[in-house]
Amino acid sequence: MEIKFHGAAREVTGSCFELSLSGRRILVDCGMYQGASNRSRPFPFNPPDIETVFLTHAHIDHSGMVPRLVREGFRGKIVATTATADLCEIMLLDSAHIQEKDAEWMTRKNLRAGRAETVEPLYTADDVEKALDLFEKKFYGKTETLFPGFKYRFTDAGHILGSASIEISYRDGSEKTIVFSGDIGKKGNPIVQDPDHRAKADFVVMESTYGNRRHKSLEESVAELAEAVRSTFSRGGNVLIPSFAVGRTQDILYTLNKLVREKRLKPIDVYVDSPLAEEATKIYIAHPEYFDEEALKLFRRADGGSLKLHFTKSAQESQRINSIRSGAIIIAGSGMCEGGRIRHHLKHNLWRPECSIVFVGFQARGTLGRKIVDREKTVHLLGETVAVKARIHTIGGFSAHGDQPELMEWLGIFRNHPEVFIVHGEENAALDFEKVVKEQLGLVTHVPCRGEIFQI
Repeated sequence: MEIKFHGAAREVTGSCFELSLSGRRILVDCGMYQGASNRSRPFPFNPPDIETVFLTHAHIDHSGMVPRLVREGFRGKIVATTATADLCEIMLLDSAHIQEKDAEWMTRKNLRAGRAETVEPLYTADDVEKALDLFEKKFYGKTETLFPGFKYRFTDAGHILGSASIEISYRDGSEKTIVFSGDIGKKGNPIVQDPDHRAKADFVVMESTYGNRRHKSLEESVAELAEAVRSTFSRGGNVLIPSFAVGRTQDILYTLNKLVREKRLKPIDVYVDSPLAEEATKIYIAHPEYFDEEALKLFRRADGGSLKLHFTKSAQESQRINSIRSGAIIIAGSGMCEGGRIRHHLKHNLWRPECSIVFVGFQARGTLGRKIVDREKTVHLLGETVAVKARIHTIGGFSAHGDQPELMEWLGIFRNHPEVFIVHGEENAALDFEKVVKEQLGLVTHVPCRGEIFQI
């Protein structure tokens, strides 16, 4: 078996790994880069040659290039859990809409500059529809045969609804097993269950997003969020929470709802300014089989005292939120502030010292969110220079990723001594995590570069 690392190699986004066995070629993930100018670079393989794509979960940095793969000739199977397939439908259609709008805007910009260059979108809604026809939905825990000598099964990664680690058993002389971690959730995440996997593998391809960090406990993070809301409202400002529409938004709504029920916050107006988040929340509710016990109990309760929740759909409804000067929590995508409606709300609130921006997820290098977290004095936003004067809170305990101790615990469960490929982390985080893995577990490790190939 040969494995090639096409993305998420010494970087966080663009997850894409290629397996070659007996002339057959398989991808694990086909994700988009965030905050990068290389989204449209050619695939480093011929899409019609790929037989199967396995998706670990629906986030765009793991699934977002699948429609382009189809656009360029892929006609194989896309294998994912039931919830991942359902979430991909809304997320990829939303992504296609963004690609089409961006291409239209860039084409108009070229025309205004006297250039007759038509910009083609990465993919369209029609490409997404063709991709959706290729999905095969699977359940956790069931071993399936892809072809003779190649078996796989999904296990719960505990990251978002339907997220999975993928365990692949293959025969290449002798039988071997490789496990792709996907994004590993932390224990005690709201809503979804804790990560689970089998305890034996020859090779592990493992994420390292927080490979050099420790999160605060969830209760500390909940308390910090409650205090950020209370102090911001006392100053007469709004709270903005840039959040991924799938996973993080549902976790934050769950947490705010719980804080109000426990009377740690007064009933508050929460604006979820994301049609995608509303659709994703409906899918979450439709899949209670993925919930943990506490989440099931809360979702089944019908007594009062919950949030005053407002979902906005139209651009006009979104714009009306910007007339609210204080007392609102505004949750909008994208989670790294690279697009979406959050940028408009930042334009109206980021320069106001009475407001707060609460980051509840990782901010990749080069993104607008990272610039704000790094306390740059000004940022360029929607054609304007905007001062960064709002209070900035980074609450890592709401991350859907495990921190270094949790990643080590997950890896330490393997009873044998697998060879480990460390991916999906910025270079310093991946290298720091590699050092800890060697010191504490004594495993053979690699931190692949993009394009690197290994025989396994």
